[in-house]
Amino acid sequence: MKIYTKTGDKGTSSLYNGERLVKDDDVFEALGTSDELSSNIGLAMSYLEDQKSKVLVEQLLQIQCLLQDIGSNIATPRDRSNERKLQRTTFDEEGEHVAQLEKWIDEMDAELPRLTKFILPSGGKASASLHVSRSVCRRAERTVQILVRDQLCDNSVGIYLNRLSDYLFNAARTAAYQIGEPERIYTKPV
Repeated sequence: MKIYTKTGDKGTSSLYNGERLVKDDDVFEALGTSDELSSNIGLAMSYLEDQKSKVLVEQLLQIQCLLQDIGSNIATPRDRSNERKLQRTTFDEEGEHVAQLEKWIDEMDAELPRLTKFILPSGGKASASLHVSRSVCRRAERTVQILVRDQLCDNSVGIYLNRLSDYLFNAARTAAYQIGEPERIYTKPV
């Protein structure tokens, strides 16, 4: 199978349900941003592997897999896809994935120094790249909210991305803490 199909050369692409939309449709914006998020997480994982952060790498690998599931949900508009495809792409109906993120966040909170000031993205390459991932995650959440509002994807996708940005914040802090790299603190410029 060739990597290129030429079917998108006229400015459209197809969704999982077979529907073709223009490439700048909100659905493709959300898909592209969640893909960008996964790519940034992959970069962060490579830095975490360098600093031997096995637990964070394992968690992030699971998150990348869930981002693929999110992409499937986004690519299957809930209001115009058949029941079989809807069932195949339903995301986190029971909230288990969100609960897992919350558990990981709480575990990191228990180990991290108490946050008393605003921190700036810093703390070494792994930490800084996780902050980039957090920022991209916030954008992914904003693009998905348009689809959630229009009932084109599951509400749980938006909830997961919201909690994921919190997780990525704590993961960035944890990555810095693990190697003893100080986080830069915001100070008002004079």
